[in-house]
Amino acid sequence: MRAPRVAYLPDSYHEVNGVAHTSRNFVAYAERHALPFLCIRAGQRQPQFEHLTEIRTLELARSRAAIRIEKDLQFDPLFFRHAPAIRRELLRFRPDLIHITGPSELGIFGAYFAWKQGIPLAASWHTNVHEYAARRMNWLTRRLSARFAAQIEQGVEHGSLWATTRFYALARVLFAPNDELCTMLAEATGKPCHLMQRGVDTEQFSPAHRTRPLDDPTLVLGYVGRLSIEKNVALLARIEHELLQMGITSFRFLIVGHGSEESNLRTTLRQADFAGVLRGAELAAAYANMDLFVFPSYTDTFGNVVLEALSSGVPAIVTTGGGPKYIVRDQATGFVTTEEGFAPAIAALARDRARLTQMRAAAREYALTCSWDAVFSRVYDGYREMLSPAL
Repeated sequence: MRAPRVAYLPDSYHEVNGVAHTSRNFVAYAERHALPFLCIRAGQRQPQFEHLTEIRTLELARSRAAIRIEKDLQFDPLFFRHAPAIRRELLRFRPDLIHITGPSELGIFGAYFAWKQGIPLAASWHTNVHEYAARRMNWLTRRLSARFAAQIEQGVEHGSLWATTRFYALARVLFAPNDELCTMLAEATGKPCHLMQRGVDTEQFSPAHRTRPLDDPTLVLGYVGRLSIEKNVALLARIEHELLQMGITSFRFLIVGHGSEESNLRTTLRQADFAGVLRGAELAAAYANMDLFVFPSYTDTFGNVVLEALSSGVPAIVTTGGGPKYIVRDQATGFVTTEEGFAPAIAALARDRARLTQMRAAAREYALTCSWDAVFSRVYDGYREMLSPAL
């Protein structure tokens, strides 16, 4: 059976988020295996084509009318001007399927051209848009009573979920990063759903990049990601307060990332260093020099940063909601706990460095079993199942 010709239209590619990270690795996988692959994406450069054997790229610039959703996330209402270029490239490439990652400009175009050209559509769920939408209502609901605010947020979340699943129902096959989401999507859309988890580069993210002594008495608590409401980063200030009340004083937060909540965190956190956005070797070193990774988000569908921390030999503490709970083995490579359990878990390891050392080793051992090749190989299995017997 020949490899399917895939046209991939991701929501993000150059940005700093899970979709972009996965997308870059997806293209790299196609390159490594010489697979016929077309990536149509938004970027800052003018329209251009790159051809490397059967790997093609069409990068299209957003206009000045693009609406900023986050510091590095935009939606361009004038993106429709690129429709002729997208149509031409799809006709030239002749894909067996089109794969989209969500209801962005590219996702809408992908769904449209799949219908227009009679091409099977695949869609992967990477972001809990409905939960993000509900939390973004905070500007309004914080002014209301707790009961009324909860009703509004619940209504926004249910409405957003209904609309998003209607969009995903246009696809013939779906992908999601964890079993919980796969079950939800399959039930909501009536379409088959396969796992599309995340991988990690265990050479880039490795304990070998640590420069701090392992017996440094200061416990470095790390966070990497957007500093935004939906990431629940306000919990970091509460953790700091509770640790100090417990008599744990020898610690500092290392915050990597940017976002709308940065100014609030700079005001409320007394023992924190803000590194901004880091990439490459600097990011790898930042992870390796952490002692514990603290990730308070409920909305992440997977949690790339959690896996990168584990690969760096850093145990992670995550919430009982969202995808990261599927990555962390509770009590072995970190903790899966409620918000009330974060500070006690950190305090326990601060007082038991031998257990922290054991968790470091277990975190790295688990990460070594994850690879991008295994992730995308399973995605191609899903493609073949969808297309058989056409291939």
